[in-house]
Amino acid sequence: MPTGSADGRALQLGQLPEAVAGVMERLAEEGHQAALVGGSLRDLLRGGPPGDWDVATSAAPEEVARLFPGATWENPFGTVTVRANPGPVSVEVTTFRVEAGYRDKRRPDEVRWGGSLEEDLSRRDFTINAIGWMPQDLKARRGLLVDPYGGAADLERGVLRAVGDPDQRFSEDALRLLRAVRFASRFDLRLDPATEIALRRHAPAAATLSGERVRDELLRILAAVDASSPPSRAFAMLERLGLLAIVLPELQALRDLPQAKARPGDALDHSLRTADALPPSDAYLRLFGLLHDVGKPSTLGDGHFIGHETVGAQMVEAILRRLHVPRVEVARGRMLVRNHMFAYGSEWTDAAVRRFIRRVGAPALNDLFALRRADDVASGVEEPQRGGLDELRARVGIELSTSPLNAGQLAVRGDDLIRQLGVRPGPIVGRLLAELMEAVLDDPSRNQREVLLDMARESLTQGPDASPGGARAHRADDPS
Repeated sequence: MPTGSADGRALQLGQLPEAVAGVMERLAEEGHQAALVGGSLRDLLRGGPPGDWDVATSAAPEEVARLFPGATWENPFGTVTVRANPGPVSVEVTTFRVEAGYRDKRRPDEVRWGGSLEEDLSRRDFTINAIGWMPQDLKARRGLLVDPYGGAADLERGVLRAVGDPDQRFSEDALRLLRAVRFASRFDLRLDPATEIALRRHAPAAATLSGERVRDELLRILAAVDASSPPSRAFAMLERLGLLAIVLPELQALRDLPQAKARPGDALDHSLRTADALPPSDAYLRLFGLLHDVGKPSTLGDGHFIGHETVGAQMVEAILRRLHVPRVEVARGRMLVRNHMFAYGSEWTDAAVRRFIRRVGAPALNDLFALRRADDVASGVEEPQRGGLDELRARVGIELSTSPLNAGQLAVRGDDLIRQLGVRPGPIVGRLLAELMEAVLDDPSRNQREVLLDMARESLTQGPDASPGGARAHRADDPS
């Protein structure tokens, strides 16, 4: 645990890794200043493990890259990534800089290397991130706290406050609006009054943010692991500040939409609880839980939301594309929302279970069960219901281990049909395989080569393609 807290006074960082100290020592040996800064120092002051290690230095980026062979420098802001030794630790080393102008409300128009640590700290967003530690004795991990804006005191008081003029800070980069909510929620901080007023005033500027930047902040919020600071807390703050209606208007539309649930609250309350009930290790799954009922406002009728899962799946796809979510996650989210209303009962036949697996897809079943369980928790529903998820999960496990569930598990393949039945490659082969798959889903004992070939022959003679221009037209030996 760090000792000391006042600006300019001694501060000992016993948790500073040898690898990070080594980077700072190498810079000092070459006559450069090097200070621990930003989130790494903030987390140490809070008594928690840092996620990243950040060092600010007076050395120019080219000099940092020269001093650390193998370091990478791929951005215009003077940050060099040093893969430190010993261990797998990486250190972000950034040159002291002064920034000016933010015409695009994202990047500074001008970046100037040099200046002092104090000047470098002045460009940062919040006081808790504008703290530095300048070493005096790295071996003993002793140094001085550089805290010109009182960030350490704000941490102790539980306050999130913008550096300097909050209107100027939020005008420089609109992403700071979302970062304020994330930090306040994650660290259980209350908003400084002047900072909160500025947040409300600048909320409309969030509309200028790119989908990628909004996505990344939302995922960081949804990845919160501390049960005392669940995602619902951050989203409630987004709503209170007027930001939710800007970045996720479809979610904001759930406010005041009545729900006939055991737990009190409206559709937005229910959606927030659903996200909380999903694992923080899968931020995208939490996002899908947050959005699973967005189709309800447009489908409300007579107290019911008939078809909201179908409408919601289309809306979720549009939202995820707007946020530039990877295509595989777009497909996953659309599928989960589309299928989250399945109505299982013990009367389901084994064939019905197999068709459920085939419709959802075996790889997605655990996600769908997790979403459904979270939906139930958020609704105040206790399993089992008409059999329950545990029963369905057990039956699904049996079918996955014993039954053919996709065309690759059929006893015949497309080339078998072409060779044995004399059909030409093309749509007819796909149709026959689909018919055989349906038959095997009904009765897995039919999955035998000769049985399936006989069924395919029968289909050719009795199906629509058996008429003139049908099956004959697909025969490989048809001279026409």
